[in-house]
Amino acid sequence: MIYVLNCKGVPIMPTSRHGMVRRLLREHKAKVVRKCPFTIQLSYECANITQPITLGVDTGYENVGISACTEKKVLFEAKAKIRTDIVKLLSTRRETRRTRRSRKTRYCKARFLNRNRAKGWLPPSIRAKVESHLRLVAKVHEILPIGKIIVEIASFDIQKIKNPEIKGAEYQQGDQLGFKNVKAYVLARDGCTCRCCKGKSKDKVLRVHHLESRLIGGDAPNNLVTLCDSCHTKFHKGLISLDDIKRGKSFKAETFMGLMRNFFFKELCNKYPCVECTYGYITKHLREKYHLKKDHHVDARCICGTPQALPSDVYLMKKVRCHNRQIHKFTTLKGGRRKLNQAPYTVKGFRLFDKVKVGDQVGFIFGRMTTGYLDIKNLQGDLLYKAISCKKVKLLDTRKSWLIEKC
Repeated sequence: MIYVLNCKGVPIMPTSRHGMVRRLLREHKAKVVRKCPFTIQLSYECANITQPITLGVDTGYENVGISACTEKKVLFEAKAKIRTDIVKLLSTRRETRRTRRSRKTRYCKARFLNRNRAKGWLPPSIRAKVESHLRLVAKVHEILPIGKIIVEIASFDIQKIKNPEIKGAEYQQGDQLGFKNVKAYVLARDGCTCRCCKGKSKDKVLRVHHLESRLIGGDAPNNLVTLCDSCHTKFHKGLISLDDIKRGKSFKAETFMGLMRNFFFKELCNKYPCVECTYGYITKHLREKYHLKKDHHVDARCICGTPQALPSDVYLMKKVRCHNRQIHKFTTLKGGRRKLNQAPYTVKGFRLFDKVKVGDQVGFIFGRMTTGYLDIKNLQGDLLYKAISCKKVKLLDTRKSWLIEKC
């Protein structure tokens, strides 16, 4: 499928007539705007005749599916992977700023009380995901004349997931009812017994330990476990392992979907004229009715209401960091030296996430060395070449914030 823009840059209906496109390019009546997905722009006036195109969006915490369809044919489908490292980066930045007050630097006044949150404020991690969803919709509008958008919004009852028999006033009586704080709840949940040695150490001092670091896992009860002081000390010295103790189910994705659905749908309605919503049980019914496989782009096609549309090429998309703002490594070396964290802007003419070609394989640069050796992967995470010389690599396209390749 080749996507077409008119002379003013407005998208019109795409075409699959490759011979006609070659002739237009050869006669300089069109120019290539984008290579993936392949898009051309006409240099002459034409009739902007379009068909009704519906865009289906399968929202998600990490994976998003989009599908643009007419009644009979799929025009564009993609599976997108959005960022999930915002929380970790913000936590690292917060720690760096706090430790800066104890170093020999200029005085920096505490700013935790002088911020006012505007109406509609969202945490940065959720805001980044909402903006990623909006950007995906905008990218499809750049190549296709979308007439209607249908979004699947999901409402998760986390209390019902934990306890399927919950009802009535029990919703107001959570697991921590009657406990002073989270630590007291965790100690009572574990019976004031070490989960590692089961009380064999006879140590009466108990600690509440984070299975995942507080920076990533937080202080949720499913991330906390009771350890005696002896086992806690041995673990941090590397003498014992806690691999047998698994963290409880995390509800990050469900919480995110509950927060995001209203904001995302509202912003779509403010930006585009015709926006509708649907629900997961309708998508599941259509997928099972026509015996389709479970995948994000297939769900997006069912959201469009055209599960039997003739499928087209599927693209993989991934959101990556635009810049690395951390100048130095977070951990200091011996002698108090801080190692630089930022690599040179270009190494032998290549940047991180540049799209390159080696032989018959196309991938992206995910690692660089100052000597000119590159690590190349595809968007599925497969390592294509390890430490290959830049002399054997051909640059296809400079890096973008959204990486895209054909599946």
